[in-house]
Amino acid sequence: MKKAGFTLRIARWSVRRPWRAVGTWLLLVIAAVACGAAVSMHTTTEADYRVGQSGTAAAQIERAGLDAPDTEFVVLSRTSGAAVGSDVRATADRIASTIRTDSHVQQVGKPATSPDKKLMIVPITMKSVADDKDPDISAITRTVDDAQPRAPGMHIVQTGDTSMNEAINTRVGDDLGSAESKSLPITIVLMLIVFAALIAAGIPVLLAIASVFATMGLMGPVSLLLPMEDSVTSVILLIGMAVGVDYSLFYLKRERQERQRGASSADAVEIAAETSGHSIVVSGIAVIVSMGGLYAVGDVTFASIATGSLVVVAFAVFGSLTVLPALLSLLGPKVDRPRIPLLWRLSRRMQPGSVSKRLLGPVLRRPVAALITGLVILGALAIPALGMKQQTASLDSLPRDIPAVRAMQQIGGAFPGDGPTAEVVLQGDNAQTLRHDAKIVANNAVSTGDWKKVADPVRVSTDGRTAVLTLGSKAPEGSFASGDAVHALRDTVIPQAVASSGTKWAVGGGVAASYDQMEHQSSGLPKVLIVVLGLTLVMMLVTFRSIVVALLTMALNLLSVGAAFGVLTAVFQHSWAESLLNFHSTGGLISWIPIFLFAVLVGLSMDYHVFVLSRIKEKIDAGLPPKLAVREGVQETAGVVTSAAVVMISVFALFATLSMVEMKEIGVGLSIAILLDATVVRLVLLPSALALLGRWAWWPSRGGRGGAARRPVDPAPYTVREPVGMG
Repeated sequence: MKKAGFTLRIARWSVRRPWRAVGTWLLLVIAAVACGAAVSMHTTTEADYRVGQSGTAAAQIERAGLDAPDTEFVVLSRTSGAAVGSDVRATADRIASTIRTDSHVQQVGKPATSPDKKLMIVPITMKSVADDKDPDISAITRTVDDAQPRAPGMHIVQTGDTSMNEAINTRVGDDLGSAESKSLPITIVLMLIVFAALIAAGIPVLLAIASVFATMGLMGPVSLLLPMEDSVTSVILLIGMAVGVDYSLFYLKRERQERQRGASSADAVEIAAETSGHSIVVSGIAVIVSMGGLYAVGDVTFASIATGSLVVVAFAVFGSLTVLPALLSLLGPKVDRPRIPLLWRLSRRMQPGSVSKRLLGPVLRRPVAALITGLVILGALAIPALGMKQQTASLDSLPRDIPAVRAMQQIGGAFPGDGPTAEVVLQGDNAQTLRHDAKIVANNAVSTGDWKKVADPVRVSTDGRTAVLTLGSKAPEGSFASGDAVHALRDTVIPQAVASSGTKWAVGGGVAASYDQMEHQSSGLPKVLIVVLGLTLVMMLVTFRSIVVALLTMALNLLSVGAAFGVLTAVFQHSWAESLLNFHSTGGLISWIPIFLFAVLVGLSMDYHVFVLSRIKEKIDAGLPPKLAVREGVQETAGVVTSAAVVMISVFALFATLSMVEMKEIGVGLSIAILLDATVVRLVLLPSALALLGRWAWWPSRGGRGGAARRPVDPAPYTVREPVGMG
């Protein structure tokens, strides 16, 4: 008698001690949440994001005590768009006078009128705050709020370094909160449709939510070792709900199908544990491998995302292997209670694969034509990705309905001398030499036409060893033109200017930091691609002992990701979808999005892929001919894959409705990729390729020739004893 597999042994322990299994899980979740309450999450600081030469420059400026203080602006204009006059100036003077009494303010400049007379600004310099914290601008905000009702016909807005960050963070929080509040009821409704029973529908959602809360709790202790971004909680929710619902769905569907075949509740749980349980473990490892590949970028943002994803997937896998069999043993057939009458009657009439059978038939009858058709579809969608451009998030990519953002854009347009800047750090032993070099660099930079002079351009440290030259950029921060200007500044302008003096230098500031961040993340994509695909290849080779299946998996992943990138490029690099999705195209994708999407898409698509392949392998090992094994394996899993895909697509599509362009890109990319993966890849490319390859698909372990099967599976058709849900 063959030794029981790992997942079956865990299930048997849970079935024999169901209350202990459930209690252990609850204690783990409660302990994790308690950890989060006891240890607050340590978030990242500005220094954690420093990369490249701009990061070096920022550190040098900080050590020299030459950090430029944060600035705020109060922007006044007429609601009619007419020129500002004496009444506007009087209001600006009153605001400036009040703000001067704020202890957090270092200096308030005189109100300045724009050259076109349409705008007036009150510049405010804030005092430096220790530990890289934001200054307190609450008093300024109250002053502006109090002034607006007393100024009819005027529009008064506060903007600046801190206020704009606060406004953006508030908008992101509101957007994500809206998506989260909508995703839960959508998931519950879809689970009710899938299972047509309240208990069965509730189990996947509850286990997924428990995994999410437990992971969020553990982020507190984990952040003591690795600082976390605030946004990691949203990623945990996104990944946790996706995989948590998927894994429970795989397990519950298989258990229900085996009961429908005539197996007892105990036997059905064992079969589900040995088959779907094994698939869950492999799928979990696949997601962990994919998300773990983000560490290769060497970026704090991706490290946070990877850490949160790894923990939540581990929790979801553990819960699926322990709590699910325990609950199923306690509930037995009651898991299908209480039933939803209409849906339950409908589910009784639908057999597994009843819909997919009609689509799969032509694919297996003409596999060559189906394979070519699938390749043409994905290839055509992927073509635009060849012209994909990446750029960092910038002022132009932010929602224009945020008052602080719109005000900052108005300042940039109305005051030509203001706008994004670069800071050239010069280091040497003589302050006079540094000032002379700074003057030459400034003149040469301005002569290129890419830069402009600013007021008080040079700051020198007290020891005279460091000077900082500020240059104004004529191109918006994060644009391709500003990146080219930074590259030329570093490659030509500065080396030529300081060649004779031997002064050391580095280019930083907002424009250079955006360029370096984009270059850093763009160069990270190939690293992630190599790591993820390489580890996935090894994992599939070990799991299925087939070089062909491993290579086929890698090819399908590349095709589906390429198609998703192509759609993203077509939608967001051009303006035709702006009105449809309510965004402003900047001519490129946000640079961190392709890396994030690649890791997530490979991980989530492997969920389906492993589940379908495992069922086909069962049939092969049971002795069925390859084409019949493919037919039955795909038909029996199509309902589960479709159900899980609909849940994911519905949730991900919510992100396309949010206001931030990054969220829209994530929503569109994930939705399109999952849709293509569940249809073109799983119902066309995979079955046609396996049908053409036959037993060679499983080379060198051909299957069906001995003891390769973990458990023989009866290939007989299903009989209607108990409904199996929507198929």
